[in-house]
Amino acid sequence: MRTLVILPTYNEAENIDEVLTRLRAAVPDGAVLVVDDGSPDGTADLAEKLDATLGGISVLRRASKSGLGSAYRAGFRWGIDRGYEALIEMDADLSHDPAALPAMIARLESSGAGLVVGSRYIPGGEIPDWSWHRKALSKWGNRYAGFVLGLPVRDATSGYRVYRADVMDRLDLDTVHADGYGFQIEMAYKVRGLGETVLEHRSRSAIACGAPRRCRARSWSRRCGWSRGGHCATVCCGASPGSGAAADRAAPRRGGSRRAPATLREEMVRRAHSARRGISRCWSGEHPHACAPRPSGPPRPPPR
Repeated sequence: MRTLVILPTYNEAENIDEVLTRLRAAVPDGAVLVVDDGSPDGTADLAEKLDATLGGISVLRRASKSGLGSAYRAGFRWGIDRGYEALIEMDADLSHDPAALPAMIARLESSGAGLVVGSRYIPGGEIPDWSWHRKALSKWGNRYAGFVLGLPVRDATSGYRVYRADVMDRLDLDTVHADGYGFQIEMAYKVRGLGETVLEHRSRSAIACGAPRRCRARSWSRRCGWSRGGHCATVCCGASPGSGAAADRAAPRRGGSRRAPATLREEMVRRAHSARRGISRCWSGEHPHACAPRPSGPPRPPPR
């Protein structure tokens, strides 16, 4: 299976050598596309130099920082045009363990699924060393998205994924408008909308225990959590996870013939309005049996 790993980068000079070396060890025959958004620290130049020793590394240079979703869309188009069969999303900061890729690729190939998600929220998955409130926000945000969209995926915001290229070719990338975590949710939703199966494979970090890394953001690192004395919270990792039905979770195909909404936003707004109507009827006494016990004090007005 011809495989392309897409690595969006911005100021990843301190990590790019290690992540590309680990990728080459994990997927010797795979190609890598570094999508660099004009990193001032020379990330793109370093990646091109590493191609001379590791091989199979291409660099797509972009003029400025344009967002994660835009970088992946550019990488997907690049891979589809060149005939790759599997397209992989992966972060360049070692928050995703490249050693898990062979099992994820094999699962995609053997199952015929449209997407395999590296999940933190299935048995054997690893949640980074985040503060409790960030863990809660991530887990409950995923649950909320799954409930609102009818998406039976526990980690819809995960950025560690393997797509079948023919599925991506059928999916109109120009209609994907979200960015950041929303991009990951929308992509999983659209793959399911095509009638494809989405699988989850347990995912862990590749950052070694006891190896603090410098935070580049002010007081918050998008990758690592709150800054601790100028360094990111360390993520402890174990051995590379294997595959297996007990550790993986399949999301069944969508049934019925109902037309999918034009956009993810449209569907989320529709379902949120439906939930708000139910809450309003509950508090007005229209459906008292559906209500939780009311708090003491004056009655709360229904939501507007």
